Amino acid sequence: MISSVVIVGGGTAGWMTATYLKAALGERIDVTLVESRNVSTIGVGEATFSTVRHFFRFLGLAEHEWMPECHASYKLAIRFENWREKGHYFYHPFERPRVVNGYSLADWWLHLRPGDRFDRDASVLAALCDAKASPKYLDGTVFEQDFLTGEGDQRATPPGQSTQFPYAYHFDATLLARFLTRFGVERGVRHVLDDVLDVRLDEDGSIRNVLTKEHGELTGDLFVDCTGFRGLLLNKALGVPFVSYQDSLPNDSAVALRVPVDVAKRGMRPCTTATAQDAGWIWTIPLLDRLGTGYVYASDYCSPEEAEKTLRDFVGPAADDLSANHIRMRIGRSAQSWAKNCVAIGLSSGFVEPLESTGIFFIQNGIEQLVRHLPDGRDDERLREAYNRQVGRVMDGVREFLVLHYYAAARDDNQYWRDAKTRRIPDGLAERIEQWRTKLPDEDSVYPYFHGFEPYSYTAMLLGLGGLETPSLPVLSRLDETDALKEFARVRQQADALTARLPSQYAYLAHQHEAAAARTPA
Repeated sequence: MISSVVIVGGGTAGWMTATYLKAALGERIDVTLVESRNVSTIGVGEATFSTVRHFFRFLGLAEHEWMPECHASYKLAIRFENWREKGHYFYHPFERPRVVNGYSLADWWLHLRPGDRFDRDASVLAALCDAKASPKYLDGTVFEQDFLTGEGDQRATPPGQSTQFPYAYHFDATLLARFLTRFGVERGVRHVLDDVLDVRLDEDGSIRNVLTKEHGELTGDLFVDCTGFRGLLLNKALGVPFVSYQDSLPNDSAVALRVPVDVAKRGMRPCTTATAQDAGWIWTIPLLDRLGTGYVYASDYCSPEEAEKTLRDFVGPAADDLSANHIRMRIGRSAQSWAKNCVAIGLSSGFVEPLESTGIFFIQNGIEQLVRHLPDGRDDERLREAYNRQVGRVMDGVREFLVLHYYAAARDDNQYWRDAKTRRIPDGLAERIEQWRTKLPDEDSVYPYFHGFEPYSYTAMLLGLGGLETPSLPVLSRLDETDALKEFARVRQQADALTARLPSQYAYLAHQHEAAAARTPA
C-alpha cells in the first residue's frame, strides 16, 4: 500500500500535487516535497480551463481566499488575433452554441449567415470580452443565470450535457505556488528545501531513494517527478523515452515579459489573447497588477534575439528595461508518465505548447488520475497501464486540436504560415478534416477520447480561422428558419443586457481585493 510519497520539484505542478494528495487521502498518506532554492520555475502568467475550479473546490478554497493573493483574474474565452488576416479577431469562448429544433446555432449560422462573425452572432461571452466585463456581479452572483433562463432554456443545452461553466482563471503561477506552499504545509506536507544530488535505483529498476545535499536520503513508496522539462526522475534516472511532437508542432521556444500596467486605466479583458506573428504567436494574460506576455515561436524560423525584439516592439515603451525570460520548450510527452514507482506530473510528463492553456489542465488531470489509479497493497501493472493510456490519450488529443489551429488558419503571408498547411499532421486528424469539409465537427467526428475539448471548440476554431471551408447542412434549407432567427436575436439582446448591467472585470476584482483586505486582521 502506498503510504508515503516524495515529490521532487515545486512550482505549480509540485504544490498542486502535494495539496491534492493531502486533500484526497489526509492522514492516510505522508507527503514530502523537496525543491531547490537554486532552481527557478518558469513562473509566467498562467491561463486555465474552466475545469480548474474543481481543483480549488476539492481543496475547499473559495475564490476570495486565493484569487487576491495570486493577482488572479477571470477568463471567459481565448481571443485570436491575426490568425485569419491582420486586423481580424475572433473568440473561442466557454460557451456551447445553443440548439434550435435539433440543430446547433453553428449549423444555422452557416445556413443563414446573420452576421460576419460566428462568435459574435452565437455567443454572449464574445460581447462580454469586448466590453471587458466581469462574469460576476459585485455580490458574487455568476451571470450565467441571466442568459440560461427564459424561452430558449431547453434549446440552450444539448441533451445529456450539463450547463457549461462560463469562466476559468488567469493567475500568477509563482504566487499560486507560494500560496499552495503555505496551504500544504499547514495541512501536513513536509517541505524540504534542498538540492537533489542523485536518484538511486533498486535492482528491479525502481527508485530506492533520492539523495539530497543537506537532508540525506529521502525515501517513499511513490516518487512524483515535478522537475519540469528536465524529467530528472522519469526520463533521466528511469530512462523512459520522450515522444516528440515537433514534426507537427514546430514551436519550441518562448520569450516572456512581466509588464507592469495601470490596470485601472487600461481595463482588463476577461480573456487570454493569442496574437499571431511571423513565426508563432504572442500571449497576453491580464493580471490585476500586470500583464503576462510572451512570444511562442519556432526556432527554425526565428532567433531568440529576433523573438525578443518582436515581443518588445509588440509591448511598446512599457517593455523598456524589463528583463526577458527565454524558455526552451520540450514539445511532446513521455512514452509512459508512470513507470515503476515514479509518476511524472506537469512538464516532465508532457507539454503541447501553451496555445489553448492546457498546462494546468494536464497537471490537474494527471493528479486526479493518479489518485484514481493508486494501487492498494501491491504494485499493480494494470493500473499503471490504464493511467498511462488515459494520460497519453489526453495529450495526443490536445496535439490534434492544436495542429488544427495552424492547418486551418487562413493566414499564409510567409513561409511559417505556408508550411503550417503542408506540415505532417496526425493520421486521425487528417481523416477527420476530410469529414469536416462536409459538415461541422460533432461527437462522432472529433478525437474520440477525453482531452478537454468538446466538438463546439473545434467548430469555434474552424469558423473563426477561416482556412477550412465547411458547407451548411442541405436539410436546413427545407426547415422553418423562424426559431433560429429568434435565437440569434435573443443572443444579441442578452449580450446587450449583460454588458449594460455587469461591472467591469477591474471593478469586480478591485472590490474583491477590498473585501479581502477588510477580512485580514490588522
